[in-house]
Amino acid sequence: MEKKDKLSKSLILNILLFGFMGQVAWAVENNFFNLFLFNEIGGDSNDISNMVAASSVVAVLTTLFMGSLSDKINKRKIFICGGYIVWGVTVMAFAFISPENMAKIMGTTPAAAIAATVTVVIVMDCIMTFMGSTSNDAAFNAWITDITSPSNRAKTESILALLPVIAMVVVTAAFGALSGKFGYPACFIGLGAIVSICGIVGLFSIKDSRNGVKSNSSFVECMTYGFKPSVIKNNKSLYLSLVSMGIFAIASQIFFPYLFIYVDHYIDMSTLKLTLPVILLAVAVIGGSVAALVFMIVMSDKKGKAPFLYPSAALFVTGLVLVYFADSNIIWFALAAVIALVGYGLLMIMLNAAIRDFTPEDKAGQLQGIRMIFSVLLPMLIGPRVATKITEIFATAQYQNEYGIMVDIPAPHIYLGAAAVGLLIVIPLFFLRKEWKKQNS
Repeated sequence: MEKKDKLSKSLILNILLFGFMGQVAWAVENNFFNLFLFNEIGGDSNDISNMVAASSVVAVLTTLFMGSLSDKINKRKIFICGGYIVWGVTVMAFAFISPENMAKIMGTTPAAAIAATVTVVIVMDCIMTFMGSTSNDAAFNAWITDITSPSNRAKTESILALLPVIAMVVVTAAFGALSGKFGYPACFIGLGAIVSICGIVGLFSIKDSRNGVKSNSSFVECMTYGFKPSVIKNNKSLYLSLVSMGIFAIASQIFFPYLFIYVDHYIDMSTLKLTLPVILLAVAVIGGSVAALVFMIVMSDKKGKAPFLYPSAALFVTGLVLVYFADSNIIWFALAAVIALVGYGLLMIMLNAAIRDFTPEDKAGQLQGIRMIFSVLLPMLIGPRVATKITEIFATAQYQNEYGIMVDIPAPHIYLGAAAVGLLIVIPLFFLRKEWKKQNS
């Protein structure tokens, strides 16, 4: 597929469709699966940490294997569309997982079946992650690299970066409300059906970005390409971008898996009084943030991404510190969270665009697995465990789930811990900016 500076309407529609539905599925998996395990199944923060870690390992291995396979056979469409269809089926399977159903199978009580149900949820989450990573992380992301060029990647990444935010809002409002009214099983079936339908639509709407000519390299060579010292040395800017992404993602994973639990059980909603001044302030803050976000995205395509790295990191870290000091006050929490999320969105856009810019065009599929090591595996192994340890030390409140088990509510200190880790990003960013300047000159 020939690359153009301006993306066609059909490409944009497919980016929006598959990008959005993928992010909706991931948002449910990353947030509501944790809440589902915590509230409905009877799991605790350690179970959440184990589930996040297990799914991250599966995500990386899957992306490394399937991304390399898509490069080897030089096809993307079959992995995207087929993957989305089966991905939806695996989401629907969660509708049938409960301690009550497990108790019937085991011939015991629901309370005695909790541990087994937790294990089943974690295993099914890994199976679902396999399909999601095949279709979205490996094939769709490689397809995006195939169809874009450095002149339109920041804009493309801005679209992709806004989709998780929109997806989170939709998921929070729709999935949260619907799960409360109809229950988790109905929501899992509905979401899974929509994801599968998306894959079916793609069979008719997506054009393969590859020509279908098989690579001459062996599959082992494709799998190990990104680990070779010579490749790392010759692509220094790429790996500095990946290290920066790794630090950023570790900081994000310290609080993101527990965000909904924190809001649900720690934030004091009684302080929220929707007076006219409060509404006007919220509109002004959000409107100003969106305007600043759009301005920086447009300017980054014109002036380059390097000048916007430090300001983005500063917003992210400052916002997290402010969230910590907001404590349980919903208004201050919301205002601080907007600052953190603007910084989060900008930093994610700049780093993802940099990674695509520095990725060798004929190796996009093979390097998706390397990207996942830094953006998913290490962050999901390290971040939630840091959060669990922080909560064990600083938690001041507990929640009794419906099975009578007392579990710790995540402490606000997780945001301070995330900010401390986020500060470390200035080290690789310093060297990345130097490499960028060398290339530009």
